[in-house]
Amino acid sequence: MGYADVYEGWKADPEGFWMEAAKVIDWDRPPTRALNDSNAPLYEWFGDGMVNTCWNAVDRHVANGRADQAAIIYDSPVTDTKATITFAELKDKVSMLAGALVAQGITKGDRVIIYMPMVPEALVAMLACARIGAIHSVVFGGFAAHELAVRIDDATPKAILAGSCGIEGSRVVQYKPLLDDAIEQATHKPEVCLILQRPQCEATLVPGRDLDWHAAQDGVTPAECVPVEGTHPAYILYTSGTTGAPKGVVRPTGGHLVALNWTMKNIYNVDPGDVFWAASDVGWVVGHSYICYGPLIHGNTTVVFEGKPVGTPDAATFWRVISEHNVRSFFTAPTAFRAIKREDPKGEMIKGHDISCLRALYLAGERADPDTILWAQRVMNVPVYDHWWQTETGYTMVGNPAGIEALPVKIGSPTVPMPGYDVQILDEGGHPLPPDTLGAIAVRLPLPPGTLPTLWNAEDRFRKSYLNTFPGWYETGDAGMKDADGYLYIMARTDDVINVAGHRLSTGAMEEVLAGHEDVAECAVIGVADELKGQLPMGFLCLNKGCNRPEAEIVSEVVKLVRNQIGPVAAFKLAVVVDRLPKTRSGKILRGIMARIADGQPFKMPATIDDPAILDEIRAAIQPLGYATETKQP
Repeated sequence: MGYADVYEGWKADPEGFWMEAAKVIDWDRPPTRALNDSNAPLYEWFGDGMVNTCWNAVDRHVANGRADQAAIIYDSPVTDTKATITFAELKDKVSMLAGALVAQGITKGDRVIIYMPMVPEALVAMLACARIGAIHSVVFGGFAAHELAVRIDDATPKAILAGSCGIEGSRVVQYKPLLDDAIEQATHKPEVCLILQRPQCEATLVPGRDLDWHAAQDGVTPAECVPVEGTHPAYILYTSGTTGAPKGVVRPTGGHLVALNWTMKNIYNVDPGDVFWAASDVGWVVGHSYICYGPLIHGNTTVVFEGKPVGTPDAATFWRVISEHNVRSFFTAPTAFRAIKREDPKGEMIKGHDISCLRALYLAGERADPDTILWAQRVMNVPVYDHWWQTETGYTMVGNPAGIEALPVKIGSPTVPMPGYDVQILDEGGHPLPPDTLGAIAVRLPLPPGTLPTLWNAEDRFRKSYLNTFPGWYETGDAGMKDADGYLYIMARTDDVINVAGHRLSTGAMEEVLAGHEDVAECAVIGVADELKGQLPMGFLCLNKGCNRPEAEIVSEVVKLVRNQIGPVAAFKLAVVVDRLPKTRSGKILRGIMARIADGQPFKMPATIDDPAILDEIRAAIQPLGYATETKQP
């Protein structure tokens, strides 16, 4: 059965499709129905089922003959550490930590914040919460104290599980002082903190509140799995870049299990026992879905990687990990490959590593520019699949279903909608647009299982953010178009569509042109205010390592490229060369902040920014163009 048959089968009987997918999950009480639409446009899936996530991710594999299979491979070039944890060992670790939580009074429905580096204990912490029905909220390790405090006040956790430190490249980041500062700032106070002491930096424990991770487990009774309702929140995840009140995405347990399990074979084309690697962080949704839960639920081995694509120690690190651990499917962000490509433009460093075990590379998290995809295809000699989804959905909305049928790749498109997602392009009035027309990307309600049913303690905000603009639809916040074959093209966030003299233009389309220049390793395009045309595009170029050509020549060439490929209507004439672009720690380029700097508008420093000093570099680069002359930060 091909993709078209599967997709049409879902459209003909959505509930039957998901009830069939639910059969491979171990339920304590199987659901009798899939969808509850009695409170539309708020929907629930598998509400009358009872189930436990940890049982499905760990215990059932031990019971079904996978006890000795590797569940987690830990590879940490920054600490020169490698370790393998079997499913049997994982069960012991998780049940003991869960027992320690129970001993501290944590029960079903209680919230637990996890503030951890990329170590196996981060996954153990998530699974231990799931084991006893506690609702975890992972906050990216090393996140600023104020932002952590805001999340503490919103989630009101009874406990916090934290590492003493993380390692960013060669730099040790102390987490405990940040945690202590956040608790001091927060109105809500957790009852207990369990601290994993790392040898790189041991933390001072606060008497009466803080417990050593291992000591807290001494002598406790291992906890058994607690069944929860299908609609019970598995976790809360705050979307990156949150300003003001946090936006806590809720993930329902039953749909989460069903949907993630379905994706592992149908999208990522792995079988139980295969090694799957998502090079991300547990603090982001990719880490939740495809480092922790998805692979383990499906019976795969997951790789926990503590390092960077370059610098730990070099641009061949990814090739070493794939080769050494027999990785079958690999998932990361395009920004990681742009970093590798910039350091090793010709891909010479892969030659010392045999990656013939790898079937495919999957890219997501931001737009994958064609130049990066083509480079990765050439260097790795495997299919490269862009796919598109969001923190809110938790898994693929639009992708290439390689486990069903590997569809022809169209460079620049994440391919086609997956079952569960009726994706359309709408005009400002909410009407579907014809092919090849730029508009707002929306998904017809109800969203499929595992997607957000609401925001944590913020139903009105949920409606306003996602449901009110186009009644009957989920507003994605992205802009794009579909071609005549139904392939989707994600061109920009809705905010990144600029208006040049009345013409709506995609900054993403311009970035594709800039990225195609042989000397450009990475780029970004923003819209800046212009008295005559309303807005003008401004390009930022990062050049390949070893490029010695005059910057003015390259700028002149990319201006001509945009004029030739998009047309004079783009009015593209402003471009500068910079050493690096401002990004979040997950790799997303902060285009909105760059635009505010250029326009002299005040901005709030994003909590997730990788290095605030880059913003001063951006300001200095564009001031000679007559911009960024009055930027003030409140």
